[in-house]
Amino acid sequence: MANAAEHSTADGHAGVIGGNSRLGAARLLLWALAGALAVRQAVAVLRVPPAEWLGGFHLPGTLPGPGGPVAGPVAGSVYDVGQFAGTPFAGLVLKPLAGLAAPSLEVAWTCVTLLFVAAIGLVAARGLPDPVPRRTALLAAPVLTALMMVSLPVREAASPGRTAVVPVLLVLLAVFRVPGDRPAGFLVGLAAALQPALLLFAPLLWLTGRRPAARTAAVTFAVATALSWAALPRDSWTYWVHHLGGTGLGGAPDGLANQSVHGALLRLGLTGPAEVLLYAALAGAVVWFGLRRAVRYARDGQLLLAVAVTGCVAVAVSPTGWRHQLLWVLLAVAGKVGKRAADRRVWPVAVVLAMTLPSAVLLPNLTALAPVRDNVLLLTAVAAACAVPFLPRSSPYWRDPVPTDYGRPAAARWSRVPLLPFWRRVLSRPNLLLELLLIRVGYSLYSHIRAAAPTSRSLAEGNGSQILGIEKALGLDIEHAVNHAVVATPWLEAFFNFYYTSFHFVVPLTILAVLYWRRPGDYRWARASLGLATVLALAGFWLYPLAPPRLMPGLGFVDTVHGPQDLANPSYGAMTAISNQYAAMPSLHFGWSLWCGIVIVVLAPKGWQKLLGALHPLITVCAIVATANHWVLDAVGGAVVVTAGFGLVHVLSGPRGLRVDLPAQQSGNAGDRSPAANVGAKAADVPAKAAVEPVAGPRP
Repeated sequence: MANAAEHSTADGHAGVIGGNSRLGAARLLLWALAGALAVRQAVAVLRVPPAEWLGGFHLPGTLPGPGGPVAGPVAGSVYDVGQFAGTPFAGLVLKPLAGLAAPSLEVAWTCVTLLFVAAIGLVAARGLPDPVPRRTALLAAPVLTALMMVSLPVREAASPGRTAVVPVLLVLLAVFRVPGDRPAGFLVGLAAALQPALLLFAPLLWLTGRRPAARTAAVTFAVATALSWAALPRDSWTYWVHHLGGTGLGGAPDGLANQSVHGALLRLGLTGPAEVLLYAALAGAVVWFGLRRAVRYARDGQLLLAVAVTGCVAVAVSPTGWRHQLLWVLLAVAGKVGKRAADRRVWPVAVVLAMTLPSAVLLPNLTALAPVRDNVLLLTAVAAACAVPFLPRSSPYWRDPVPTDYGRPAAARWSRVPLLPFWRRVLSRPNLLLELLLIRVGYSLYSHIRAAAPTSRSLAEGNGSQILGIEKALGLDIEHAVNHAVVATPWLEAFFNFYYTSFHFVVPLTILAVLYWRRPGDYRWARASLGLATVLALAGFWLYPLAPPRLMPGLGFVDTVHGPQDLANPSYGAMTAISNQYAAMPSLHFGWSLWCGIVIVVLAPKGWQKLLGALHPLITVCAIVATANHWVLDAVGGAVVVTAGFGLVHVLSGPRGLRVDLPAQQSGNAGDRSPAANVGAKAADVPAKAAVEPVAGPRP
C-alpha cells in the first residue's frame, strides 16, 4: 500500500506550511514519548536476574549457571521445566542463542523486541485505508507505537523468551510491504510456525484472491513443522500430541494469562468432554463469523482491520492464547464505529483501556463480575472479531459523521481570566458506554492514588494536633462535645452512622444519572467540576496526611462507625486495608455533598427539591463531625476544593446561559451541510423541553 501521507487531503499553501510545522513538532514530541516509554520498558525488563534469561527454558545445549545460561552438553526438552510455551520450531530458532553471554543476550533481546514494536507501528500506520487525513498520516505511527509500549501484550512480550511480537510483524510485512505472493506467503507461514493459530491467515489470503500466497503459507508452515519434528522429535511429540497444540505448556491452561475461549471455559469450572465439545462449537462459530467479517473488510479496502480481526480470531480460538499474543486487538482501533462524531472515541478508548490497565481497574471486585473481569482481553478480542459494527467505507458516515452540537461562543465573565480557546461546551448527550468507562477508571485511579498517599502515623497525628490548635484559636473545636452528645443519644447515633455510610456515593451518582438523562449539557459541566474537585483533593491527601479525631490518641473520641480502634496497632484494624485512614484533609464526604447541594439548588425546578439539596451538605457536615471521622476544618477544605472545581470549569468553558433554539445554533444553512450532518441535525440528541442549558465556548 502506498504511503498514507501521499493520499492525505490537500490544504491551501499557507495552511499547509503552518499546519505541517505544527504537525511536525507534534510528531517529534510523540516519537520522543514513544522512545521514553521504550526506555522505561527496557529498564524494567533488564532488571530480570541474568539466571532467568533462557537458562530456565533448558534449551538443548544450555546449562543454567549462577551468572546466567552457559554453554554445555545438556540434553533435554525445552518443555522440561514448563516455562516455555512456544512451538518446537521456536525452540529450534532459539537454540543458537544458547551460547551467548547473559548480559549481551538481555540487551540484544530487549532492544530487538522494542525495535520490532516500533516497526509494527510504522507498518500498521501505512496500512490505514485511503483516504487518510494529513494529521492521521503523520501522527498515527508514533501514537500507535506509544500505545503499544504501554500495553499489556508488549510489557509481557518483552520478557525473556517471548516471541509474540515477531509473528505480528511478519504478517504485517507480508500483507503490506513485501511484493509478490510467494514471499508474502513465506512470511505468513513462518509466523504460523511460531504461533500455529495464525495459519488462519492462509484462508484469509485464499478468500481475498491471493491463492499463491495462501498455498505458500501452508507449505512453509508444513516444512517448518516437519523440520522441527526431525530436529526435536521429543519436543514435537510433547507439543503436538501430549499437550494438544501446547495446551498447559508455559502455565496452567485455566490461568488468567490464557485469554482464549478454552481458558475461559476452564475458569468457569467446565471440564471433560462437555468442555471440549463446547469449546469446539464456540471456536468454530468465532472462526466462521470472524473470517467472514475479515474478508468483507479486506474487500472493502480496510485491509489493516481485516488483519486485526483475523489475528483476534486466531488468539481467541487457540487452546492457549496468552496475553502477550493479543497485540492484534490494539490494531483493531483502525476500524471506525458509530455514526456520531462523539461516538467515534468509544471503541478506541475501550480498546486502549482494556489493553493497558489491569482488569481490576476496569471492573469492581465483585463476585458476580468475576467471569467478565477475568476475561477482559478475551472479550475485547471476540468483540473485535465478531460483534463490533465497524463502518464500511461506502457508508455516508465514514468521512462525515453526525457533528457534535456545541454552544455559542461566550465571553469570559472576568476580563482578566480568558477562556481557553480549545475548550467548548457541548450540548449533546455523551456516549453512555464511554462515560461509564471513564467514571469507573477515574474512580479506580482515585482509590489507588488515595491509598498510596503517605500514611506516616507521627506526621498525621502531628497535623491533627495542629488542626485542633487552629480550631481552638478560632473557637471551632466542637468535635468532642458533638461526638459525645450523639453517643449519648442512641437514635441520633444510628441516624448519623447510617447517613455517613449510605449517601456518600449514592447521591452523587443519582444526580449524575438524572442529569445525563434529562439535562445532558448540564451533566457535562457538573461532572467536570466534580472530577476537578476530586483531583484537587488528592493533592491534599498527599501533601497533608491528617489523623481524624477518631484516630487521635488521648483525646477520648468515640468512633461510632468503625468501632473501637487499637491505636497501638499501626494498621488500625481491617479498615486500613480498604482505604487510607489519613486521607482526611479535605473531606470529600462533605465536598461531594456540597457539590450535590449546589447542583440541586441551581438546577432543580421545584422549591422542595432545592430545600432537600441544601439540607444534604448540612446533614453531612453534622454526620462527619458527630461520628469523629473529620475535623470541622476538613469540611472547610472540602468546600474549598469544590469551589475551585466549579471555578476551573467556569474558566475553561464560560458561564451557563440561556440556550437558543437549535436552528440558530447551527452554522450555515442546510445546503452547506454534508448528507450525514443533515441526518444528524434531525436526530440531534438535545432535549427540546430543557429551558436552560449551558451555551458557552471559546471567545471568537
